[in-house]
Amino acid sequence: MDLGIKGRRALVCASSKGLGRGCAEALAEAGVDLVLNARGAEALEETAQAIRDTYGVSVTAVAADITSEDGRARVLQAAGDVDILVTNAGGPPPGMWSDWTRDDFIAALDANMLTPIALMTALMPAMIDKGWGRVVNITSQSVKAPIPALGLSNAARTGLTGYVAGTSRQVAPFGVNVNNMLPGIHATDRAIQLDGGVSQKEGITVEEAKARRELTIPARRYGTRAEFGAMCAFLCSEHAGFIVGQNILCDGGGTNATI
Repeated sequence: MDLGIKGRRALVCASSKGLGRGCAEALAEAGVDLVLNARGAEALEETAQAIRDTYGVSVTAVAADITSEDGRARVLQAAGDVDILVTNAGGPPPGMWSDWTRDDFIAALDANMLTPIALMTALMPAMIDKGWGRVVNITSQSVKAPIPALGLSNAARTGLTGYVAGTSRQVAPFGVNVNNMLPGIHATDRAIQLDGGVSQKEGITVEEAKARRELTIPARRYGTRAEFGAMCAFLCSEHAGFIVGQNILCDGGGTNATI
């Protein structure tokens, strides 16, 4: 399918690996020029070069902490006028309600709620002026079905979801579509972190922890970055112009909900 976005320009955050990289690769395959961001310069440049070599699109790599004011300013300066924004940041660590302090919540809100909002605030005015834009926020299945050990993530990402619910409908008349993607467990470093925590807590191997988790997923496997990226690229396409303010689950059926 021709997504109709060849020649567009996208900023994809946290895109050196994992789900962010999957989104970047899918957009590049559709002919979109990219601005990629991640903290680690070496991994980011390796990803950027791989995408250049594979898809022949222009790729600008900006190593910076997108959750910091300085890092965000540098990324935005390099990005300039973009048509597509994909926000993404690693989730806060798991734990127990009794472990978390106010500072823990502030850090989670900064990374997973306030940073996406700041990026949208900075970039959507130009999209509105052009009459076309796409924003995809990578959140989590936990905004529909909270995960007890991920209370920090539950709180911050649900806050972002509430913000998008209203904002998406305010900018839709101007051709700007804002939606959220809600991943379940995917074969990424985050999965390794979570399985490692279960492994240590329960005295089993990481492989056993993964196998146990897979049994809770109707698809009986972890997702891949490629299939996640394909959905992201569709939401950024010309074909998704009537999809506004939605929360799209990509979780192999793991969230047991009717709506």
